Amino acid sequence: MAERTVLVTGGTGGLGGAVTAAFLKAGWRVVVPARESGGTAPSGPIHVVRRLQLGTSDAAPRPEAVAADLLEPAGAARAVEVAVAEPAAPLRAVVNLVGGYASGGLVHETPVEEFDRMLRINLRPTYLVTQAALPHLVAAGGGAVVCVSARAAVAPFPGAAGYATAKAAVLAFANAVAVEYRQRGVRCNTVLPSVIDTPANRAAQPDADHRRWVPPAEIAAVIRFLASDESAPTTGASIPVYGRA
Repeated sequence: MAERTVLVTGGTGGLGGAVTAAFLKAGWRVVVPARESGGTAPSGPIHVVRRLQLGTSDAAPRPEAVAADLLEPAGAARAVEVAVAEPAAPLRAVVNLVGGYASGGLVHETPVEEFDRMLRINLRPTYLVTQAALPHLVAAGGGAVVCVSARAAVAPFPGAAGYATAKAAVLAFANAVAVEYRQRGVRCNTVLPSVIDTPANRAAQPDADHRRWVPPAEIAAVIRFLASDESAPTTGASIPVYGRA
């Protein structure tokens, strides 16, 4: 039986699958919020909708998936409530992977609605889930929050002002959490990927040198380390995970 729980948002994505697998291998109970097929989460009682099929056999440990819309406070609270539902495996870590990317024109060519959308999908779930989880992490005696920003937050490139701004906001938020909660035993660190070597990114950039991209499993190992007691002295760190990009 697992003795600690991690809540992984975005756990079904290209990076999320590797992160989930890394925690399962390390013996954690893993809870993964997911939207139902209709795109909306239920408004009624909490329920686990399925076991995600990441194990190699029926006996292999698998994450629990809970239906929740993380863009809404009620959805974030629902996900956290499932994560804290096992007293024998208290919530000790939150990994915020939910986000999105869109490129476009220069700032004067980008509608404010697109700029707002980048902030909404990258910052809002990170804020809401962390906000809901922090009291439980404090009550459990401490824990870790790991956020995913991006290299673009510190090295922007043309055509992605909304994305770069949103990821910079995630970084600033994580640093604020680190300062506010370090005396309460909760650490918060951020990883900054460049281009992650996922099937979606390869399809979007088929002519790129994929050897320079960082594999999801390598980023997952860093995230698992930052969530573990092995990184106990570390909070407020911004960790570049650029590979050879």
